Amino acid sequence: MKFGIIKERKNPPDRRVVFSPQKLQEFQQQFPRAIIVVESSDIRVFSDDAYAKAGFEITKDLSDCDVLIGVKEVPIAALIPNKKYFFFSHTIKKQPYNRDLLKAMLEKNITLYDHEVITDTRGNRLIGFGRYAGLVGAYNGFRALGLKEQTFSLPKAENLADLPALIDQLNAIKLPAIKILLTGTGKVAKGAKEILDAMHIKSVSISDYLTTSFNEPVYCKIDVLDYNKRIDGQVLTNRDFYNNPSAYVSNFMRFAKVTDYFIAGHFFGDGSPYLFTREDAKSNHFNIRLVADISCDINGPVASTLRASTIADPIYGYDPETSEEVAYTSPGAITVMAVDNLPCELPKDASDGFGDLFLTHVIPAFFNGDKDGILARAAMTNEQQLTPRYEYLQGYVDGEE
Repeated sequence: MKFGIIKERKNPPDRRVVFSPQKLQEFQQQFPRAIIVVESSDIRVFSDDAYAKAGFEITKDLSDCDVLIGVKEVPIAALIPNKKYFFFSHTIKKQPYNRDLLKAMLEKNITLYDHEVITDTRGNRLIGFGRYAGLVGAYNGFRALGLKEQTFSLPKAENLADLPALIDQLNAIKLPAIKILLTGTGKVAKGAKEILDAMHIKSVSISDYLTTSFNEPVYCKIDVLDYNKRIDGQVLTNRDFYNNPSAYVSNFMRFAKVTDYFIAGHFFGDGSPYLFTREDAKSNHFNIRLVADISCDINGPVASTLRASTIADPIYGYDPETSEEVAYTSPGAITVMAVDNLPCELPKDASDGFGDLFLTHVIPAFFNGDKDGILARAAMTNEQQLTPRYEYLQGYVDGEE
């Protein structure tokens, strides 16, 4: 079986890759029957020469490959018919901007394996860049704090070599005695927590966070039942919240009253209560003045997130009185960092981590008869049809939705 590492063609350019040269060597060593080639790229974080020195052929023609592996969506014109592709297609939520892409893959008899739906038997995602989104998102929030308050200056994460360099920058600044709130329990939140812990910021309990004043920066990490409560007053389990979100209301304001910097690293499900609304943000008791919305749900559970921002221009302001975007330097504005492609700012580390997961969970399936069903669950298209798991997308493909 022949595998090809494709060039990323989406704009803005993405320097990430699924396999670093070193990880690709591990792939080859573990599965010597595999033939692996690398498409030439002038934007990838690892150069063509680095792959060549690692022993891999560099080519501009992948037409004889069986499996093509990339990160972001492949432009329709670059799709090679009758192949197996891995990339983030951004179609499972019926995103309008990629309907034609999914339609084209069906027409071209392409088997699409979407990274987002590579899961275990319980439905847990196995592949992703979530940790790196959390790492960079938390860093960017501190950078925004320094710019807003004009107290310190951090370089953009994309201009730093790697994660250790990013942490070195953070440990060179002095923070005021602020309270930092982090929501979530998944990879994104864990990545953000890594940053807070690397900065030696003290972690405190919910009780102390809500009632105690500190003379140093502190943070508190909370889960869904900490900032939501059942309408009927029962205290049940996280599973009950996930299954019955409409039975809950937000209890987030008790945190908003004492928080200076909010890092949103949670997953937001359909029907769940908003954390804070535009009306909540107008309250005299609402204290949050900086939001790093890593989850980045537009016009959703975090009212100040009006739009996704960009790596080039990552920060904007939200006026709680008018509910409109303003300059982040405007008096009374909530400073918002809502970049939706954060891992792109740490391409080397993100690529290393992603490749490790991909080699562990996905590549073996091609050589063990897919005994764990990894490929079967992740295949969205096959033989010019949506697979049964994704038949709900048919109306979307046909343009009816």
